[in-house]
Amino acid sequence: MQINATFILILEILYLITVVSVVVVVISENRNPIKTMAWVLAVVFLPFVGIIWYAFFGQDTTKKHLISKRMYSKLKKRPLDEMETPEEISVPEEHVSLVNLLKNMDYTPLLGGNDVKLFTSAEDKFNQLFADIEQARNHIHVEYYVFMDDELGRRFQEALIRKAQEGLEIRIIYDSFGSRKAKKKFFEAFRMAGIETEPFLKLTWSALTSRLNYRNHRKIVVIDGRIGYTGGMNVADRYIKGCEWGHWRDTHARIEGKGVQGLQSVFLIDWYFVSQTLITSREYFPMLDNFGKCPLQIVNSGPLSEENEISYGITQAIYEARKSIFIQTPYFLPPDTMVHALQAAALRGVDVRLMLSKRSDVALAQLASRSYFKEMLHAGVKIYQYRKGFLHAKMMIFDHSLTLVGSANFDSRSFDQNFEVEAFIYDDELAQQADDIFTEDQRLCEQILLREWTKRPLAKRFLESLLRLFAPLL
Repeated sequence: MQINATFILILEILYLITVVSVVVVVISENRNPIKTMAWVLAVVFLPFVGIIWYAFFGQDTTKKHLISKRMYSKLKKRPLDEMETPEEISVPEEHVSLVNLLKNMDYTPLLGGNDVKLFTSAEDKFNQLFADIEQARNHIHVEYYVFMDDELGRRFQEALIRKAQEGLEIRIIYDSFGSRKAKKKFFEAFRMAGIETEPFLKLTWSALTSRLNYRNHRKIVVIDGRIGYTGGMNVADRYIKGCEWGHWRDTHARIEGKGVQGLQSVFLIDWYFVSQTLITSREYFPMLDNFGKCPLQIVNSGPLSEENEISYGITQAIYEARKSIFIQTPYFLPPDTMVHALQAAALRGVDVRLMLSKRSDVALAQLASRSYFKEMLHAGVKIYQYRKGFLHAKMMIFDHSLTLVGSANFDSRSFDQNFEVEAFIYDDELAQQADDIFTEDQRLCEQILLREWTKRPLAKRFLESLLRLFAPLL
């Protein structure tokens, strides 16, 4: 008995030393104080689980394991130097400050002459994408967070292999974590067909704790430098066939025109990252006519850049809004700056509407997100819960004139840790289409009312508030 007691005491002392050491490391990383406190709480109050969680998701390894910020800046500028010099494009006066902010932060030019089509049906989106792939003549660049070896995945594979056999250059980037359920032979089939295929931050046991936290959440397709796709849809059957509890509702954009050069630039930066091959030839940035009248900026963010460009852009758009802000997102765990910006907008009379899914594929994140509802409702924000299935759409509309479509969720993980891409589109007609989509989805929602929300059981409200402490980590 004495030996057992001594052994247990030794274990307790070792564990205490480990906890203190991890807490010291977390504090010394000099991060955002809110995120630092969240990790300290996790390590101290979740025995063993907190330390394991930090080991896998908490370490800031961007300086040690990713390309340097200096190299990132060089890569960002070089492809843009190959582009046709952007002409002066008129932008609604209310968005001039936002355009300049994004230009100055990360070499993000305003590119005009675009035709933009929004898809809310994955079947329609992929049918159009397969048709565009069939018409490709030079190259196809593909980047998705999730590839599944299912019916849609195999259709996608067959379409690309067929074009590779015609002699086109094809490159694929897939996220190693997001696509972990696809078999190795699925990606090997691409390589055997001559398609350059690379994983983003390939996961191995030795690299697991340093790479699991930084994922490439982008969805990009570029065809001949002229047609591009971005949005929330991945390559998986569930986007067409739905999930266990209903329809999978998502949004994607097809861009034809000079704005595709922005998507091309993001892809080629990522290609250098995964292959160490620098591609900046003019052939990937062809001279293009005007295909439409939508001016747009392609904004990317991630741990390589100096600022959180997408987060900055969204916050600026919220503060500039004078009429309306409509937001669709599957996860709502924003930093306090955005919470306050949305509250301020509602209090000054802006019609602020937030739409989320009634059911979610990430239960803890959903519970934590509900802890924000009371303060939002108090400020006058209208909150809707989508009932038909799972709302995975990531779309925002500001003042019926600015539409955001891309891969970023409205949460700290997307804004701080993931590699994301977002199209900022400045066009009244497209914004009207997006407004109509939002209004149609709103018919399939239930509105949350403050007087009913505050009557919920105390235990449920406490659990939501408790999980909110860990919101920056979810």
